[in-house]
Amino acid sequence: MTATATTATPDTGTAPVLEVAGLGVRFATESGTLSAVDGVDLSLAPGEIVGIVGESGCGKSVTAMSLAGLLPRSAKIEGSVRLLGTELVGAKPGVLRAARGQDIAYIFQEPMSSLNPVLTVGRQITEVLQVHEKLSRKEALERAVELLGVVGIPSPRERVKHYPHQLSGGMRQRVMIAMAVACQPRVLVADEPTTALDVTVQAGILDVLRGLRDRFGTSILVITHDLGVIADVADRVVVMYAGRVVERAGVDELFARPQHHYTSGLLSASPTPGRHAGTHRLQEIPGLVPVLSEQPDACTFADRCPAATDRCTTSRPVLEPARVSAPEPAQGRPMGQGGPDGLGREHLVACWHPRGDTPRLTPEDRA
Repeated sequence: MTATATTATPDTGTAPVLEVAGLGVRFATESGTLSAVDGVDLSLAPGEIVGIVGESGCGKSVTAMSLAGLLPRSAKIEGSVRLLGTELVGAKPGVLRAARGQDIAYIFQEPMSSLNPVLTVGRQITEVLQVHEKLSRKEALERAVELLGVVGIPSPRERVKHYPHQLSGGMRQRVMIAMAVACQPRVLVADEPTTALDVTVQAGILDVLRGLRDRFGTSILVITHDLGVIADVADRVVVMYAGRVVERAGVDELFARPQHHYTSGLLSASPTPGRHAGTHRLQEIPGLVPVLSEQPDACTFADRCPAATDRCTTSRPVLEPARVSAPEPAQGRPMGQGGPDGLGREHLVACWHPRGDTPRLTPEDRA
């Protein structure tokens, strides 16, 4: 790579590279307006990894795709998305094209369907470099070989000549990462980067993401339903439900003291080493995810929540500071790394009846 390798850590004194405020995404359907994302706020600091977690259909991927205007024309996007100070919502197509790949890049799920089956992986990487970096074909090919080495693909000079079907699922995912970071974007959006991969390969992919952050200072937004991935790689966590952010906190604090009953339900439904051995049964969240029609002015989790009252069904809670004390950080992991103005230390919850200062998991439990 042409850039000098550096070790980067989240910088709380630097302006965020990505700021999302009041993001809403709606689709017109035959049965009416579908509100897929409703009032999402989040930020991403330089060198920070933020995870967005939630059930399938909660709006994670739609949020991610809306950042760079990748949704179909039928989508109506509201709110603000500022990337490196530039507003992308409502921006002209030329502005969006310049930002994609150069300033913000994506690792899409299902690499076999995302890669072109009739082009070698080298050709697909060089195309990005020729368009954005204006490199010659020879220069771009050399950079492609280097990129494949950076993401951990063995014998990259040979692999660059291969077609997607000649590579394993883990290697195809690494090729997707190489394409995404070819122009060293400031923001990398990884949408379910470990889907359908075995545990060993997943660990390798997460190591690659951490390495990119440490080497180039890349800020990464990880979209996943896998809490294990979040625990392993994220500095902060955004929990989404039915298109809304219901909780936001540092990763250690969220796992130790979840305040929203939905977050607590997700954690209870996930196996914990030493806790779910023998006859201990995982707890499921009762009920179903609501239909994403026009969002009600109420808590969308009320009909599944064990603590719901009449207030929950008649008025909508907003994100407010949770009344919790911060847990001790996991060994070797600094607490509070995150966005500007101490966002890494914040713990916000949108709930009329949060769980309070009730420890659930200590960092040692998750280790």
